Amino acid sequence: MDFLAGETILVDKPLGWTSFDAVNKIRWNLKQALKVKKIKVGHAGTLDPLATGLLVICTGKNTKLIEGFTNATKTYTGTFLLGKTTPSFDLETEYNQTFETSHITPELMEDVRKSFLGEQLQTPPIFSAKLIDGKRAYDLARAGKEVEMKRNLVTIERFEIKTERFPEIDFEITCSKGTYIRSIASDFGQKLNAGATLIALRRMQSGEFFIENSKTVEEWIKFLDESL
Repeated sequence: MDFLAGETILVDKPLGWTSFDAVNKIRWNLKQALKVKKIKVGHAGTLDPLATGLLVICTGKNTKLIEGFTNATKTYTGTFLLGKTTPSFDLETEYNQTFETSHITPELMEDVRKSFLGEQLQTPPIFSAKLIDGKRAYDLARAGKEVEMKRNLVTIERFEIKTERFPEIDFEITCSKGTYIRSIASDFGQKLNAGATLIALRRMQSGEFFIENSKTVEEWIKFLDESL
């Protein structure tokens, strides 16, 4: 593999790492292995620290492909917890409200699931990396400032749920660029009059790339040490 000229590699991002953590780790090890001071490395499609799974990383001239990769349709699996909410819509912040769930039936959840399919306007979480007047929304939110999030048009191509572990709802969703799964969790709970929190998220596919073809960060480091 010619990383200096340009390669695209698939990384299984671990829990708790930012996407930049993964890029920086790969970049540092590439520089050590290749004995160079600089090499272009970037990623397509950010994953939250509490999400795991497929991160597409490009080096060299392949960094010019990042925008196209970022625009690709993505597939995620994960779990919503019904009956509780947090300000961030996930486990980055503490639970702040509890709701009754005894009124929720499988039929009601199925009706709500269907309501998400197709194009819709979605409000991003205030605890997100969206830029508001040049500042990250999560920085403003953490500072206690009021944040007004503009709605984005997104497309949900497929949305499947499993309710056997109620009030935990396992899901698989295929969606367009810019879709926040945390917002889907929050909206799902609101439509059930119960509230919900995203408690697990894993990206399985991004465009033509699949998690099955990825390596962990440690596996990539070992590969670089042994092959370069």
